[in-house]
Amino acid sequence: MECRCCASPLDRPGDYCLVCRSRNTDVVVLECDRERATVTSLFDDEIVGQRTVTTKREADQRWAPTELRNFAGRIADEARRKRPEEVYATGDREVIAAVRGELHHPFYRVEDDDPVDAVRRKRGDPALEVVEATVAEKLGGSHSTLIGGRDGRRALETVAEHPHVKKIIPGPIDAGGSSSRTGVRAKATRADQHGNVRLLIRDGSSVQENRIVTTAGDRELGEHVRADLNDALSESELKG
Repeated sequence: MECRCCASPLDRPGDYCLVCRSRNTDVVVLECDRERATVTSLFDDEIVGQRTVTTKREADQRWAPTELRNFAGRIADEARRKRPEEVYATGDREVIAAVRGELHHPFYRVEDDDPVDAVRRKRGDPALEVVEATVAEKLGGSHSTLIGGRDGRRALETVAEHPHVKKIIPGPIDAGGSSSRTGVRAKATRADQHGNVRLLIRDGSSVQENRIVTTAGDRELGEHVRADLNDALSESELKG
């Protein structure tokens, strides 16, 4: 394949052109099974490249983390060389979580029998503003009391990493709920008419309701953000 701008040859279809500094892929879709992943490159909703990455699952638990890390790294390398605007992923949560940790692109989960087609449909929705702010800047009232200790803080940071989250406002703590024996759990609730959601963090019998201000603007788009947040919390093993 040649670069669409300068016609320079590309090592792989959809690669970023290092000659004229042009992008030949705007979206990457990852379909991840535990031992096989398909990396699809899209430009203007057309498939411009597809590559399969495989691994052999390590039975010896001493080496299993290394094998998974290497597999995720190879998948991430395929996405990085495209320099896409966004990455979408579906499939094995363990693999996706490992890949997500390797990438710094806006990263979303997509659930559909045909994930590539689902991404095409989703990108037809109105574009949401991306918030260019650090996690610390999004955590309003950072000196407020937070429940759950380190895990509670990690839940807030997971949510704050989402590109369509503007602000997190920690709320009051209710200590009169039913006790949970599963540790700290977090869940984003249904979006309101302005596209904002609530993040409920439960630790034992205590519950804290935190307001999440998003760039969605209405309930329908807010539901997309809420689904992304709950997927991220699941990947962090905090969803409950």
